Amino acid sequence: MLEAHHVTSAGGKKKTRFSLPAAYEGEVHQGALYHAVRAYLSNQRQGTHSTKTRAEVSGGGKKPWRQKGTGRARQGTIRAAQWRGGGVVFGPKPRSYHVDLPRKVKRLAKQSALNARAQDGALYVIESMTFESPKTRQVVDILTKLGIQDKKVLLLTAEHRPEVFLSSRNLPRVHTVRYVNASAYEILWADALVIEEAAFTIHQQERPSVPNARAKRVKQAREAASKAQARTKKVGTDA
Repeated sequence: MLEAHHVTSAGGKKKTRFSLPAAYEGEVHQGALYHAVRAYLSNQRQGTHSTKTRAEVSGGGKKPWRQKGTGRARQGTIRAAQWRGGGVVFGPKPRSYHVDLPRKVKRLAKQSALNARAQDGALYVIESMTFESPKTRQVVDILTKLGIQDKKVLLLTAEHRPEVFLSSRNLPRVHTVRYVNASAYEILWADALVIEEAAFTIHQQERPSVPNARAKRVKQAREAASKAQARTKKVGTDA
């Protein structure tokens, strides 16, 4: 069973270590991580790049010189690609770079990223992160006590914590995200993870089992068969 550093709300390390759930003992699936990171980076692109073709640039309505007899190469317009100020051949146009990933691949990639950080010993489980008021000094003190103030840190909260987000947004190497909303890319980006202890139990509660299409069809077929069998028995009894 993998274990993580267990710290108090003030950042002090406890003598006992935190035993991670059984889900953290899985393997690191490199393929799922590759697809998740590629999809995340692709979805960040705006796709607003644009170049003009020879049909879109201005000018070039007249043939520069006659076709034959000048000794020069034939030209039809001064806005062709080889001319200065001409159009671009096969240049980029506005497009969408959005990539969809199956839900199971996203889940596998996130779990693989957490497994990788757990195996590296980069997980710190904190009792709670509840601040009375937003103050950056509170986050800095906790990270300093843990010795990770110079690393890229991802704070994973159990619930929506606006005071924690406001306290850490001035720190360029610290990001705050809800545990259930963290992506595989964000987990791999961080050198250390500070996770609220309550996030593990809440995460298990917020993950209802979603049957796949085949399971639904099998369930519906069984229900239909049981109803037909009940009707047959009823007809035989009435006769």
